[in-house]
Amino acid sequence: MGLLMPIGIIGFAAILVIGIYNSLVGRRNQVRNAYSSIDVMLKKRFDLLPNLIETVKQYASHEKKVLQNIVELRNGLNKPDLAKEEKVALENQLTKQINGLNLTVENYPDLKANENFLNLQRNLTEIESQLSASRRTYNASVLDLNNGLEKFPSNIIGNLFNFNKEVFFEAPVAEKENINVKDIFSNP
Repeated sequence: MGLLMPIGIIGFAAILVIGIYNSLVGRRNQVRNAYSSIDVMLKKRFDLLPNLIETVKQYASHEKKVLQNIVELRNGLNKPDLAKEEKVALENQLTKQINGLNLTVENYPDLKANENFLNLQRNLTEIESQLSASRRTYNASVLDLNNGLEKFPSNIIGNLFNFNKEVFFEAPVAEKENINVKDIFSNP
């Protein structure tokens, strides 16, 4: 009986150390996973934004060009000294442009610049929201790990096995400023 007591205490201590160690490993891995999620969202933003912006720019450019052509042709038809042949040619070109625009709208009724801009805005908001959520998750994981490394008795186990506190995510000053989407669209 006298030998069972020390063995029981040693066994209990070993189980306690293993449990605390495993808990700290789990917390450290959660921090790494949360940090990786931030990278995933940054990569998504990096890949998606240029494609979305280029799509919107291209369609807006196409729509603007078609509408400008229609306006110019219509204005050309209002000239008082227009020859009959020129008038017919302009009418034919105007009809062709309008039919092309109507065909595009009929085939793709939602293909309008304002819808593309709204879609871009929704995607920007969604990506930034996901990125913000990933950063909050990371900071919550860091808080959990750091609390574990500062509380007794896990602080002893953490020091014994060289666990380190993690730093909280803080955006650099430049990233705290609003993105000027106008500048993005004005760059070729």
